[in-house]
Amino acid sequence: MSLEGKVAIVTGGGSGFGEGIVRSFVAAGARVIVADRDTASAERVASAVGTQAFAVTVDVSRDADVAVMVASAYDKFSDLDILVNNAGVAHLPQPLEGLTEDSFDRILAVNVKAIYLAARHVVPRFKAKKSGVILNIASTAGVSPRPNLTWYNASKGWVITATRSMAVELAPFGLRVNALNPVAGETPLLKTFLGEDTPERRAKFLATIPLGRFSTPQDMGNAATFLCSDAASMITGVALEVDGGRCI
Repeated sequence: MSLEGKVAIVTGGGSGFGEGIVRSFVAAGARVIVADRDTASAERVASAVGTQAFAVTVDVSRDADVAVMVASAYDKFSDLDILVNNAGVAHLPQPLEGLTEDSFDRILAVNVKAIYLAARHVVPRFKAKKSGVILNIASTAGVSPRPNLTWYNASKGWVITATRSMAVELAPFGLRVNALNPVAGETPLLKTFLGEDTPERRAKFLATIPLGRFSTPQDMGNAATFLCSDAASMITGVALEVDGGRCI
């Protein structure tokens, strides 16, 4: 699962699953743009993994920011081989009719529009060199939705469908597109999914996962490294569940 010589962008790379993916990519030999809205978090992760990483501040829902993010890969590392659309937001569990319009718009902007914007800037470059890998971070919520998270669930279902459609359209150009479906993990979003992070709510959720634990950043990093490596050169259009069996 070597990524030696590869250059990657990981959005939301300053914490949680994104940080796990950054660390795994660097360990596999890649150079990585750590893109995050939180400058301090991006710089912390980049500093922790050394000269193989470079921090960029970006709001993935803004086209101008995404353009700068992509350009930074070429400015800093002279190439780009892998794009990981990991940045995401959720909402507190609530009846579907209760979510505010501002919250709904933010979910669509970060979970959906950001993938579209990144594709507009990255796909032409990948087509030109007839290679490249895009990995979208979806969720088990897009496969086995839970009540009171309807609009988050729907956004991740969109990611899965977009991944499959992108894979079919871009395969003739030598590009691969896959997704990962993590179950909830030890990340800043866990409290949002649970509504309140208490031992009782954790136990209730863990009871739905056959392997009995949450996804970890390392789990995600391992899976992402495989799908983005040449070891997975025949795999495209897959939404791989990293969920301990929850969706069975």
